[in-house]
Amino acid sequence: MDPRDVLRERFGFADWKPGQREVVAALLGGGRALAVFPTGGGKSICYELPALMLDGLTLVVSPLIALMKDQIDFLRGRGIEAARLDSSLDAAETRAVHAGLAAGTLKLLYVAPERFANERFLALLGRTKIALFAIDEAHCISEWGHNFRPDYLKLAAIARDVEAERILALTATATPSVVRDICAAFAVPPEAAIVTGFYRANLELALTPVAFAERDALLLARLAARPPGPTIVYVTLQKTAERVAARLAAAGHPAEAYHAGMESEDRTRVQERWMQSDRGIVVATIAFGMGIDKASVRYVYHYNLPKSLESYSQEIGRAGRDGAPSVVELLACRDDVPTLENFAYGDTPTERALGGLVAELLAGEPELDVSLYALSERHDVRPLVLRTALTYLELLGVLRQGTPYYAGYKLRPLREPEAIAAAFTGEPARFVAALFRHAKRGRVWLTVDIEAVAAALREPRARVVRALEVLEERGHVVLVASDVRQRYTRLAEPPIAELTAELARRFLRREAQELLRLGQVLELGTLAGCQANARAAHFGEERPMPCGHCAFCRSGRALELPPAAGLPPLPADLDVGALAALRAAHPAALSEPRQLARFLCGLSSPALAKARLGRHRLAGACEARPFGDVLAWAELAAASG
Repeated sequence: MDPRDVLRERFGFADWKPGQREVVAALLGGGRALAVFPTGGGKSICYELPALMLDGLTLVVSPLIALMKDQIDFLRGRGIEAARLDSSLDAAETRAVHAGLAAGTLKLLYVAPERFANERFLALLGRTKIALFAIDEAHCISEWGHNFRPDYLKLAAIARDVEAERILALTATATPSVVRDICAAFAVPPEAAIVTGFYRANLELALTPVAFAERDALLLARLAARPPGPTIVYVTLQKTAERVAARLAAAGHPAEAYHAGMESEDRTRVQERWMQSDRGIVVATIAFGMGIDKASVRYVYHYNLPKSLESYSQEIGRAGRDGAPSVVELLACRDDVPTLENFAYGDTPTERALGGLVAELLAGEPELDVSLYALSERHDVRPLVLRTALTYLELLGVLRQGTPYYAGYKLRPLREPEAIAAAFTGEPARFVAALFRHAKRGRVWLTVDIEAVAAALREPRARVVRALEVLEERGHVVLVASDVRQRYTRLAEPPIAELTAELARRFLRREAQELLRLGQVLELGTLAGCQANARAAHFGEERPMPCGHCAFCRSGRALELPPAAGLPPLPADLDVGALAALRAAHPAALSEPRQLARFLCGLSSPALAKARLGRHRLAGACEARPFGDVLAWAELAAASG
């Protein structure tokens, strides 16, 4: 069947959007492609359509649960069997997905990259024909991209392990260097990397310098002067979302806050009200917008500076996806810089933490079995930062990761264990009965130590896990896996000091990259030239003529940002005595200068969480100050005792 006929008959689209035909042809022909399309450019069709033409499952990897839900609803509305696997599903829903995979009726399955840490899921894929392996947000694979996620680096190897016949990588934001990284990782030939461009003629690009104290009034003036329409106001902090939404609502605007700190049900209600409104305003952190299919967004305001041009482009790309004129305006204020810099600094672990981590990993037997949660807490390294450190050790040839597994399982029998065993015959019945005998009984749940049960029954570990899966699949028990463990093999033992220094260099280099990206945003705001063309050029797109409708093209002059509000020198407004007492009481959380600076700037860490210091009155006391200044003061404070 001709792909264009499938496009019309199954999806209801009259014709291709730019780049779609080329990507689909590359997949159906050579089997590998990269689609770099702007937000709203139609990336999803590039795997949804081939899924209907190929024999087997299309596996879609995405970090965005909202995107999964919306696309599954769309596909099911078209009579296409699609599902997702994530932690929000109950046991019955999970069993239904597994049954669809086993029967071969499921055409598309959406999962987050972390799902591949699940040994049961990997075993399931081993019994499934993967016709197409699609990776959304593929820029996350690039170590030097704007949103590096260590789990993405492993996707190329996983695609090989599950014997995926075709691979498609997709992203809305990739510079030329990131495109090269993606193509190298997934063996995409250069001619199959389809980049459609980043310039949007229907977007009026406005950048307005504003002083901190005048920003609320400017936003209110803009909303009052322009015709109402669906609007997103992006902010950096959750508390800013709450405050600005309340201010807009008090002025009579239909505004609501949206951020990751809200209950899931509340976020869903806010999103649904906004989706159904033709004039609703959402004041949101970046938790909002990804995967939201609302084409008629008329305005996107950045109340705070975005952290990078990549983030900025992705966020303004949510405006005017219907092709109608839309306004995207950045209220550029230098006072935002310290908060954004602090996020970059907060992800850099202390050298002492890295040294402790390296020493532990290089000690003992070469076959390692670790809990990432315990490692994170023991060494005061954030979980994502820890995974990045472990990935660096793999890239350096020190470690090789094996298949993760769950050390424990909990199960709740839905009938008496004797009756469940009686549902089997012969040796399987005896095996199930023995499994129940060796489980530790609680009031409702039974706990199964997989290794101990396998040893007691003298059976392979895999058989015990599979038996539990069968009990769940047949509706005999509710099964919950726990205590995920990572397997590593140590391949080399370089000197601890050298390896620690190398890891520290890499994290400091990443920190510098994040600060550079923020600097690029400031440069765009004060550029003496077409800002729309400069943004496109950042992604490798050269345009011969000025756009005519960005802030520079309209005014003919470069803009200047007002200076940041003055702050008193440290520690003039800080209770130094109380802080010294707090440090003495919590040495594991506050002894290092960088730990102290993180605490004062309101940045979390495992040690701070364990000590329950997040709500202390001094937490975040310096959050409006540059992290570098706070760190310098913390180093002096540590040196002086």
